[in-house]
Amino acid sequence: MIAFVFPGQGSQQVGMGKPLYDRFDFVREIFNEADKVLGFSLTNLIFGGPEDELQKTANAQPAILTISVAMHELLKRSGIKPDAVAGHSLGEYSALVAAGALHFRDAVRLVRLRGQYMQEAVPLGQGGMVAVLGLSGDEAQAGCLRVSDVGIVETANFNCPGQVVVAGETAALKRAMEVFKEMGARRCIPLQVSAPFHSSLMLSAARKLQPQLEQVEIKDPQIPVVANINADYVRTASEVRDALLRQVSGAVMWQQSIKRLIADGHKVFLEVGPGQVLTGLIKKINQEVSLVNLKGEIEPEKISARFKEVI
Repeated sequence: MIAFVFPGQGSQQVGMGKPLYDRFDFVREIFNEADKVLGFSLTNLIFGGPEDELQKTANAQPAILTISVAMHELLKRSGIKPDAVAGHSLGEYSALVAAGALHFRDAVRLVRLRGQYMQEAVPLGQGGMVAVLGLSGDEAQAGCLRVSDVGIVETANFNCPGQVVVAGETAALKRAMEVFKEMGARRCIPLQVSAPFHSSLMLSAARKLQPQLEQVEIKDPQIPVVANINADYVRTASEVRDALLRQVSGAVMWQQSIKRLIADGHKVFLEVGPGQVLTGLIKKINQEVSLVNLKGEIEPEKISARFKEVI
């Protein structure tokens, strides 16, 4: 069985998706709809930058969603459909669009607001995220507890074996990096993000997003969707809404989500979106699954042929 996985923030780059946009009318329609919903030209920002503007959370999130949805539409028109989907953080919205639970126009508006609310939750410079390499999730959580007297630091992303991301207040993060190294971490890498995403410091963002989620039409997913918050399936519209709300301030259980999909028989994975970050993580989670890389291919017939080689 095939699973599509959709990337989150960090995969953005100026110019992404341009060959698709130039080649297909249906892709231009998706971009045009995003521009219309947002009230500014996201298209121009994606293709022309500037880079620092695209990197901003409130811009990067709708940009990645738009590219991901366009790529999914191309796959669908190539005759390739997933048996299940999952998305990393922001990518969960792309996955829900692919599963028929969310309309694209609603998703792109929601992630724009989500990005704004997350950025507003903690002033710039007062919080951040650090990738911890070489410790298990349990060890990282124990390290976070050891610095609780300094400030808030929490596990935010369980990405793959030996890679956990923590989020928190700047002073506490600095102390936590010292503790993680004492515990045997190979490296602690501060991430180039503007806020401590997926931590309790995002609770104010979740509160702001809640009324927006309540107003949007959400349907029961038409195919299985594994949620970040608990690595379990969301089967109803109410479960989808709850999962999206909780994941703003809750950890991304990515390693657990992929293991769940594999345990349920999904042996072929395709990353649908810019970059190959998730492909790299899945390789580290399980080396026996098949990972399909389109390598920039945009012709439906060739995409279909490549999948047939794998499955």
